[in-house]
Amino acid sequence: MTTEGELLRERREGFVATITISHPPVNAMSVELLQALDEAFARLGDDPEVRVVVLTGEGMFFSAGADLRSVMHTGPAALLQLGREVYPRIAAFPKPLIAAVNGLCLGGGLELALCADIRLAAQSAKFGQPEINLGIIPGWGGTQRLPAAIGAQRARELIYSGRQMRAAEAVESGLVLRSYPDDELRDQAMNLARGLAEKPPLALAAAKEAISAGLERDQAEGYLLEGEAMGRLALTQDAAEGIMAMFEKRRPKFQGR
Repeated sequence: MTTEGELLRERREGFVATITISHPPVNAMSVELLQALDEAFARLGDDPEVRVVVLTGEGMFFSAGADLRSVMHTGPAALLQLGREVYPRIAAFPKPLIAAVNGLCLGGGLELALCADIRLAAQSAKFGQPEINLGIIPGWGGTQRLPAAIGAQRARELIYSGRQMRAAEAVESGLVLRSYPDDELRDQAMNLARGLAEKPPLALAAAKEAISAGLERDQAEGYLLEGEAMGRLALTQDAAEGIMAMFEKRRPKFQGR
């Protein structure tokens, strides 16, 4: 199933939903696009028929960042505040989120990709936080999530210089898990998403919550959540199915129960 929208295109394949940013010419983040992303992720988070989401961009851009043209007359305050509200909600999306970075991924675009659990990139993709060249700094989580992804020293150099990082360096730094030839990116992202969609959804959600708690708040809190989740999951039908399938030497069929 494919649905068309003004700023986002959504496609379903089994338990995988693909969201494609479609805001030409550079998929810049406007108030309207941020609202559309917020609504899409809220809806998909509540949809039991969606277990994994792939986020990508249309054309040669994942996203070039904030839509500066849209704030020339209204000022940046509304756009800045909305991004600071929406991006944490996307980062807290309860299901695995894969960013398939298909081209330029700059500023708010990189900050959006940093909200994903796993980032894959086309070999032509480039990454950067160019805000310093405008006399500002990243404002949608870049100063926090980028150091967590690639380490403080690399993040400082990237943010201080405003330079662009190519896909090969992004893989080497840990910003991106793997890169692929441009024409293979979407298929590779879908292969990963399909594999994750076969896993037990309750366990995936619990794993994501525990990992995020340890990374973003406190490792002790993450450890506590891990133990609580393990005890809870051990009593689920999915856990029983996984154990039975192992003994019966067959593929498990997880139902999210």
